[in-house]
Amino acid sequence: MQRRLIPTYIFLAIVSFFSVFPLYWMITAATNKSLEVAQGKIWFGTNLVENFKNLTGTEPLWTSMGNSFLYAVVQTLLCLFICSLAGYGFELYHDKVKDKLFAVLLLGMMIPQVATMIPLFRMISAGNLLNTVWGFILPTISTPFMIMMFRQNSRNFPIDIMEAARIDGLGEFQIFFRMYMPVMRSTFAAAAVITFMNAWNAYLWPKVVMTRNEAQTMPMLIANLASGYTTDYGVLMLGVLFCSIPTMIIFFVLQKQFAEGITGAVK
Repeated sequence: MQRRLIPTYIFLAIVSFFSVFPLYWMITAATNKSLEVAQGKIWFGTNLVENFKNLTGTEPLWTSMGNSFLYAVVQTLLCLFICSLAGYGFELYHDKVKDKLFAVLLLGMMIPQVATMIPLFRMISAGNLLNTVWGFILPTISTPFMIMMFRQNSRNFPIDIMEAARIDGLGEFQIFFRMYMPVMRSTFAAAAVITFMNAWNAYLWPKVVMTRNEAQTMPMLIANLASGYTTDYGVLMLGVLFCSIPTMIIFFVLQKQFAEGITGAVK
């Protein structure tokens, strides 16, 4: 039986190698000079400290990291609360009117982001929200996809728990916070990973509303490193590494809950 699995193991090892190699190359490139990266050097070098000095000397690395963390965390927390509350209401208190409203809401998924970019910018500008965290998060504070995800997974929420809670005297918001949220924690974890990664990697909308260097995010910093007349690939790869670390940490910490939430598991 083990011999039969050898071809499978070999195939999986090859696929794993090709999956991990870009990450390995990014890490090694961050330690090499630009010329060595361009020449295809794939082993570790000795230029990491110099690349770090060049990165922090030319771009506001820590300011951009702080901005990205602030924007991503605030957007994730508010999006989870609003979308979970909406999905909870649409599924557990649904009627024909709410079903029609949800169908109209799903039509929003068919509208491309660039089609709403100009009106959104005019609204944010009229509200004096440029270069602020609210200007960043308001257009994505609630998305049809997240509401649909919470509504679909709410179908697995035991209705008996709600009825027992009402008998014990709990109000609707108490049921939501004390019963629904703990039971649906896998869905919350999956939604948190998706929302955080989308917010952290956002580029087009922050580029539109963040007009000052003090408000730029990490993707904007990476774009600045790659947009010069000459690109220092070692510094660029070090910047990409800094930009990738938070999302990798979030995913690895929540990967089990993420898988359960995507499949609709309820505990």
